Amino acid sequence: MKFPHLSASIAVLLSAGFAATTLSIHAEAHCPGNITTLTPRMVAGALLVIPVKINGAGPVDFMVDTGSQISVIDPALAAQLNLKFRGTVGLVTTASYMQAWVAELDTLQVGSHVMERPAVVVQDMGQIQVADPRIRGALGENFLAHFDVLIDYPHKLLCLDQARAMQDTIRGERIPLVTPKHLENELQFAERLVISVHLSDTGSRQILLQLDSGSDGPMLYSGNRELEEPLLKRATLRGDKASKAQQAFALLPPQDMRIGARTMREVPFVTPVTASQNVPDREEDGLLPTVLFRRIYISYEDHYVVFEPK
Repeated sequence: MKFPHLSASIAVLLSAGFAATTLSIHAEAHCPGNITTLTPRMVAGALLVIPVKINGAGPVDFMVDTGSQISVIDPALAAQLNLKFRGTVGLVTTASYMQAWVAELDTLQVGSHVMERPAVVVQDMGQIQVADPRIRGALGENFLAHFDVLIDYPHKLLCLDQARAMQDTIRGERIPLVTPKHLENELQFAERLVISVHLSDTGSRQILLQLDSGSDGPMLYSGNRELEEPLLKRATLRGDKASKAQQAFALLPPQDMRIGARTMREVPFVTPVTASQNVPDREEDGLLPTVLFRRIYISYEDHYVVFEPK
């Protein structure tokens, strides 16, 4: 489950079979390259939650969210900290578009890493707080993009590397990040993590998916005309009497998904059942949650990722 913001959400935890990998990470119990090891706690089997300090106060719990270009703070905490609004920003969610207030922090600290004057979106987090009311915000890409990032799910490790000390320890196929075609339409916080994949039912068409550590299952957005006939029209609701949450999404036929030279078999995607008419056109076709992999290494500076499948 995920609250609506700069990326999207789905409410089912999915799994799939994966091909072998060559990604090798030394010193499994600790971050490679003598990088300070952060140990997130897991929520709902997918979300990574870490303590942060805001303006020197805290710690408070934030989830790590590669799918959000900007960090998020809940309104109650923003009021408690007496944050001043600096304007608004348009947020594209799974099936809607909204305006949200933007504030500026004095400092945002994770472990020994301190960022001065980062922007944050003030956004209701009610959906995610159903899973864990202690979560008060999300650490987005405008913080994460200053590091090489390694997420290790089996060992519950988060590694933030400002010195690029981990890079030589990572082995595996480098999957390039896709640069947006229309940079003028992008928020000026951080480049989104989008990769190109191929799905078995969409032929040779390139499918663009945003890597998202704040979601728990893969999704294709509705309203994409090029995907309507080969795939989206074949979506089916889950169960005879779906709950309100289930009615928001429909299951698509499982897909073989090729990422680089490897293929993940029978990956179950979902798609939103309805979407608001005011959602802007998006270059990406959907979301790919990082929890589908054992480990993922992200090089923001060199614009690539390395996966280790389950």
